[in-house]
Amino acid sequence: MDHSQAPILQALQAYHESGQLPFTPPGHKQARGVDPRVAAVMGEAVFRSDVLSVGGLDDRSSSGGFLERAEELMADAVGAKQAFFSTCGSSLSVKASMLSVAGPHEKLLIGRDAHKSVVAGLVLAGISPVWVDPQWDAELHLAHPPSPEAFAAAFAEHPDAKGALVVTPTPYGTCTDLAALARVCHEHGKPLIVDEAWGAHLPFHPDLPTWAMDAGADVCVTSVHKMGSGLEQSSVFHLQGDLIAPELLKQRADLFSTTSPSVLVYAALDGWRRQMVEHGHAIYDRTLQLAKSVRAAVEAVEGLHVHGRDDFCGDGRAFDLDPLELVVDVSGLGTGGFQAADWLREHHRINVGLADHRRIGVQLTHADDEETTGRLLDALRDLADGSAGLPPAPRLRIPSPAELRLEQAMLPRDAFFGPVEHVPWQQAAGRIVAELITPYPPGIPAALPGERLNREVLDYLHDGLEGGMVIPDSADPSLKTVRVVA
Repeated sequence: MDHSQAPILQALQAYHESGQLPFTPPGHKQARGVDPRVAAVMGEAVFRSDVLSVGGLDDRSSSGGFLERAEELMADAVGAKQAFFSTCGSSLSVKASMLSVAGPHEKLLIGRDAHKSVVAGLVLAGISPVWVDPQWDAELHLAHPPSPEAFAAAFAEHPDAKGALVVTPTPYGTCTDLAALARVCHEHGKPLIVDEAWGAHLPFHPDLPTWAMDAGADVCVTSVHKMGSGLEQSSVFHLQGDLIAPELLKQRADLFSTTSPSVLVYAALDGWRRQMVEHGHAIYDRTLQLAKSVRAAVEAVEGLHVHGRDDFCGDGRAFDLDPLELVVDVSGLGTGGFQAADWLREHHRINVGLADHRRIGVQLTHADDEETTGRLLDALRDLADGSAGLPPAPRLRIPSPAELRLEQAMLPRDAFFGPVEHVPWQQAAGRIVAELITPYPPGIPAALPGERLNREVLDYLHDGLEGGMVIPDSADPSLKTVRVVA
């Protein structure tokens, strides 16, 4: 296919050049109605290109086929059978994928380190989750994706499961062996869904972890806004094989999709694909080399340690690691990751992507260069030099995996929509939670609807709040009360 083409971008350019006059949404009419104070901040160009998709960019019957051609080019670029653009993020894409595999009261094998969007899919669809435990590193206090062997054991115990879903890479950059996991699923005649939200860049360089489509996954969901050049909320989900009908996947996506998709998001996705096909390999040659030098420079700072393959990969741990995810242990400075993240923002206007009780996480992308990484390195060196004045590390007890693993006592949907009450957190142990309790980042629920709470998890969450953790999704973000099944 001719990847020099960008159908949506070219259609948008033609729209501008042809002098179209809209009497349709959006009501700002290509920035003419925008408050000048808004335009001064956002720029008129954003509004000028914010046009209606059908009956605007394309005619009322979509005869131009701009979106379809752009999706075909994306699929060809990454070796998928089909690709679908989403303007509602991977949160939409992963729900659509789940509902194309399992329905109400049907089982789906899911890694328990799944994002809250997966839990939302369970609540909406009434799917019965069979949780597969991640690989827990007791020394470093973090989880890696579940192994193929763990999924094989789950299939053996639940042969009626309709398929499997795994998150890889994790927000820490660690990956499972997707090729082996795909074989496990296909030996049972079941599809594999990969939530690869952090892996939009993986198809474009051989020195990055294996891309899910290359590994044999049936559906792969990517958030192009995370590691690519997409605007926020841009996602693509990809399909191959014959275990999931494409029309079924599209229909499930339509249940969640907006009827007013953003042309801005579509156009950025279209341009990202063209950029990667034409220049991606060279771009990531440079970016990977930059990441290597930054890793070495951070490791040379006293009190800091950059986690690498020796820490994260090997027996009982992850299969692979994305080198562009820099996970820096700051515990050698006597402080915690939450505190370091706040300090870097306050003193150097540096925003990190991840923070926990002892680490910060920094995502390097193709957009970084010596200037941006130099500023990061200066800030980290300053952090280390001023470590004596940093807040102390939070006194946070991390429960064992057995203590963190809660019993799934009810279907998530039944617990979420059933009769509920709010109880003081001290009285919540033994009760079935009716909400998502999700520390951010990275957005993985510590407790989800239908699970029976225990004291260890409640104490962990309260210690975490005191140490800088944020739990924004709970009915009571302070967690003084908990929403439980009545």
